[in-house]
Amino acid sequence: MSGLVEINFDGIVGPSHNYAGLSLGNIASASHKGDTSYPRAAALQGLAKMRSNMALGLAQGFLLPLPRPNGDLIRGLALDETAPRQLLAAAWSASSMWTANAATVSPAPDTADGRCHLTPANLVTMPHRAQEWQDTQAQLAIAFGDEQHFTIHDAVLPAFGDEGAANHMRFCENHDSAGVEVFVWGRQGGRFPARQHEQASRAIARLHGLDPAKCVFIEQNPEAIEAGAFHNDVVSVANERVLFTHERAFADQQGAYAAIREAFPALEVVEVPESAVTLEEAIRTYLFNAQLLTLPSGEMALVVPSECQESASVWAYCESMLAGNGPIRKVIPVDVKQSMANGGGPACLRLRVVADPATVDGRFLLDEMRAERIESVVAQMWPEQIDPMDIGSETLAKAVIEAREALLSVLSLDELA
Repeated sequence: MSGLVEINFDGIVGPSHNYAGLSLGNIASASHKGDTSYPRAAALQGLAKMRSNMALGLAQGFLLPLPRPNGDLIRGLALDETAPRQLLAAAWSASSMWTANAATVSPAPDTADGRCHLTPANLVTMPHRAQEWQDTQAQLAIAFGDEQHFTIHDAVLPAFGDEGAANHMRFCENHDSAGVEVFVWGRQGGRFPARQHEQASRAIARLHGLDPAKCVFIEQNPEAIEAGAFHNDVVSVANERVLFTHERAFADQQGAYAAIREAFPALEVVEVPESAVTLEEAIRTYLFNAQLLTLPSGEMALVVPSECQESASVWAYCESMLAGNGPIRKVIPVDVKQSMANGGGPACLRLRVVADPATVDGRFLLDEMRAERIESVVAQMWPEQIDPMDIGSETLAKAVIEAREALLSVLSLDELA
């Protein structure tokens, strides 16, 4: 379809960004519980990544922090000094910055009605995230409000957990051509919760009007979940014809490749063997929680966290990959250490939407003017640091609320206040 391009919508890190360790199964989040966070630095790191991608010639959008502290959650749970502190921290969580969990997106070429469909993730497995979807939906409804080109659904009913695009991949010859959508789900009953339920994935495929012959449903490797791959995008990432994956990503690795190849014969697999990079090291460095992007030149680039460059085994693999003749021709490290410490790399921070930019509300598309406005507000109003014991402070709450309102104002998005 003419005019369709892939736009990455990154989450702006919110002013309440903190390390409360709320995410069971997320090893980075748990290991940094209680640390001092730096919201201003976190937001500026995220913006630098967005600017870097714009400099590569790529379309870049953003989504805004949700209102925090969440008064509805505080009132709904009657939170007071007798309540567990983790519940209070949930009401302050800035986890909506990881927009890979905002929604599952099926581009127009894949759907029966020729519109792009978005279903907000219900995120029911984690209390601090289950509060997000209605506010996320309200934002999506503005950004993608052109009903001729987009359909925004309600979240899947909470009987089944859905964590959005972090467990969804799409294969296609080009972003604007019809593709095959792959949904990765986890089996319940392990030490850590499997957050993506098979029936949630199947419901989304039906809601979006996808051709069943162009959908593939794959079980994530329980060993990967146990090792800390709480979403599939911690062990796999796809772009156009290419699947970049660890050899222990799926419960039946060869069966997964065969199922995708049956629906999409052009599949190219770049598999990282355990002998080169262990599953544990891949998760620690978030090698696969990367952005696999097609540059204007046609080359593919992998945007990885700088932790990959600091790992001898991971960086040696990247160098050997580039020395070969595979489809990934560039590896670009970026500093997102504040996000990484809470368990989110470059892929967590973005939602991929294939659309004509002219059909998107321009207030959500990044350009130099908006980037400067966002940076100015962040530099002036985002807290420099937050200690987890600051959570609940009226002074901090006032500062966080005012910071977000200032951002909405400079972006002319006051309807989200």
